[in-house]
This record gives sequence, C-alpha cells and structure tokens, in this order.
Amino acid sequence: MHQTQWTLWRRWVAANAVGEMLGLGTTFALGAWAIPRLEQEAGAAGVLLAFVVAVASGAIEATLVGLAQWWAMHPWLAQISRRAWWLATLAGALAAYVLGYLPSTLMSLGEQSGQAPMAEPPQWIVLLLAAGLGLAGGALLSLAQWWVLRRAAPHAGWWIPANMIAWMVGMPIIFWAIDAAQQTNSLVAGALLLAGALLVMGALVGAIHGLVLVRLVQAATSQPPAPR
Repeated sequence: MHQTQWTLWRRWVAANAVGEMLGLGTTFALGAWAIPRLEQEAGAAGVLLAFVVAVASGAIEATLVGLAQWWAMHPWLAQISRRAWWLATLAGALAAYVLGYLPSTLMSLGEQSGQAPMAEPPQWIVLLLAAGLGLAGGALLSLAQWWVLRRAAPHAGWWIPANMIAWMVGMPIIFWAIDAAQQTNSLVAGALLLAGALLVMGALVGAIHGLVLVRLVQAATSQPPAPR
C-alpha cells in the first residue's frame, strides 16, 4: 500500500474507532436509562415510544461517526461536503436502527398482550443472528453513503458489500460486549468493557471497509492531495 493510501487508511480506522466508541457508547447509555422507564410506565404505548426513542438515538452515532469519517477522507475526496456525508450517514443509521430494534419491539408488544416471553437462545445463536443483522444493517447503513460517494469515486458500488462484510464481523462483537458488560459486578467495569469493545469493533469495521475506500480513492485520482 502506497504511503499516502496508508495514511488515509490509518485516519479512517482511527476515525471509525473513536466515532463508534463515543457514538454507540452514548447511544447505549441513553437507551439503558430511558428505554426501561418508558416500557414500564406506559404499557404498549411505552414500548412504541421506547422504539421511537431508540431509533432517534441513532442520530447520535450517525453524527459522531459521520463527521469523523468525513474528517478522515476529506483531504482525498474534497468533492464530498461535510453536510452531504453527515446526512447520508444519518439516513443509513436511522434505517439500520429501525431494522435492529424492530424484533425486540415486536417481542415486547407480544408480552404486553399477554403472550409468554420467549426464551433467550444460546449465545452462539445470538451471535450468528447478529452477524446476519450486520449483513442487512451494513447494506442499509451504506446505501445513502454510496449515493454520495458515487459522485466522487468510480466503482463506488463496492462500498455496499464492503460495509455488509464489515458489519457482519462487527455486529457480533457489539452483542457479545453488551452481554458481557451486563454480567459484570461493577457499573464502571461494565462501562469500561463496553467502551473497549466498541473501540475495537469500530477499528475492525473501519479497517475492513477502509480497504475498499482506499481502492475507490485510488481509482478516483492517481495523486491524492496530502492531508491537511
């Protein structure tokens, strides 16, 4: 990998790692505080309100990650404005959050209507389902970004499968980390474990689709400008 491309990749990985740790971490903290209160106080209406709040909280992750990604790639893809990339990331994140929270919301509504709660499957099945969710969520997350990226880089269609693979790998880490954090005896220890896992997950996801971004930039220009 050329030195300039290596610089882009490193910036991209760091931006994703920090953005996901802060964005998802804040989103999870907000959800852990607000969602149980909403579900307990207002029955089915509370479950639906909790769903809306959970999906809307995706704007936090989208904003922090989207702005961090734009900072990382801007020296090479100056045609893409900060607003355009942020809006694309926001649209994709909200769609992915709807997909992610819909199953648990439907189960909660079923419990409110008197149905027996479903038994939690073994962890290996949960992680396998998480990988499938990552495939679907990665497609939703990257669709709007692809629409923006295609104006600046040829062969931008590769951005969608790159995100699908990246999130297929990253999503099980999130599910594992949430479960592990809940089993700790200390709130601080749980928070630190979750933050560390999100940092690693963000770096790994960024490393995977960052390789494709580097190739797209290489195709767009043979001599990208030096980072500012």
